[in-house]
Amino acid sequence: MPSQILKSLTLAVSLLAVPFSLYAKNNVVVVATGGTIAGAGASSTNSATYTAAKVPVNALLDAVPQIQNLANVTGVQALQIASESITDKELLSLARQVNDLLKKPDVNGVVITHGTDTLEETAFFLNLVIHSDKPIVVVGSMRPSTALSADGPLNLYSAVALAADESARGKGTLVMMNDDIFAARDVTKGINIHTNAFVSQWGALGTLVEGKPYWFRQSVKRHNKSSEFNIEDIKGDALPSVQIVYGSGNMLPDAYLAYAKAGVKAIVNAGTGNGSVAGYLVPTLNQLQQQGVQIIRSSRVPQGFVLRNAEQPDDKYGWVVAHDFNPQKAKLLAALALTKGKDAKEIQRIFWEY
Repeated sequence: MPSQILKSLTLAVSLLAVPFSLYAKNNVVVVATGGTIAGAGASSTNSATYTAAKVPVNALLDAVPQIQNLANVTGVQALQIASESITDKELLSLARQVNDLLKKPDVNGVVITHGTDTLEETAFFLNLVIHSDKPIVVVGSMRPSTALSADGPLNLYSAVALAADESARGKGTLVMMNDDIFAARDVTKGINIHTNAFVSQWGALGTLVEGKPYWFRQSVKRHNKSSEFNIEDIKGDALPSVQIVYGSGNMLPDAYLAYAKAGVKAIVNAGTGNGSVAGYLVPTLNQLQQQGVQIIRSSRVPQGFVLRNAEQPDDKYGWVVAHDFNPQKAKLLAALALTKGKDAKEIQRIFWEY
């Protein structure tokens, strides 16, 4: 009889332990980099005129105490900078810090607070070089923390909720803005004055309501653990140099030639329409391609994608098309591709697969 009682007590204790394990909070680290979400204006009515990157990470977390109900949240101040000033050095440093955090077994997810100007580029870079299936969520705001109806606190709350949720694992690096969950691959900043600033021509992956994510699609392109790029393989504090030339009517070849003289390894042509290149520029671009400068046809048009061998005979010239990547993301992907080699066909494969 005593043994039966002991068994019953053991079973009861084990059953009581199940709910506790189910509701144990995950550990989320907020990695702060500055930006508008850490900005401050002269008064509460300043929503567009302010100084970015003023508020430290601890103050950001203290302003949203409710996030501690979602997860065990700690903060790290990785950078304190307006995002338009981020260079390869800061980008690589941030990626290494995020990578180191995610390798820790007691870290379940990471949130990166970031300025919105280049938020999409940093998120895309992390999507390509961090080999982890743990949630990586990049978040920002369109109004500084001092503004009336500041969007930063709720965005931060939502980002932590997403990073703490097991359903976010393996979905690639995510951008959480204005209740929408976007894939880092195809999100972009579409307007510079409203809180619904971020869009994707392929739509959001899902939405977050009252701390719960609802999913509707997923990215089928290579990312994170399936990527051939790894931050641990990249040495130094600079990537191969890639620059963008913006297409318009009545262009001059001087910009392309100047970039080549400066030592760039690739030029992204943000062409009109289908990544079009003016006929009078073709000889210059072919000359540069023969000299080892990769030519990548992107488009200044925000939606659609560039068709290969349409408008220009890409196969004949040895050019690369950016597919649906906007010029700034094409620039990043090209830089990473160049860390693997200079073969145009291989670079084109990378643009198809990512």
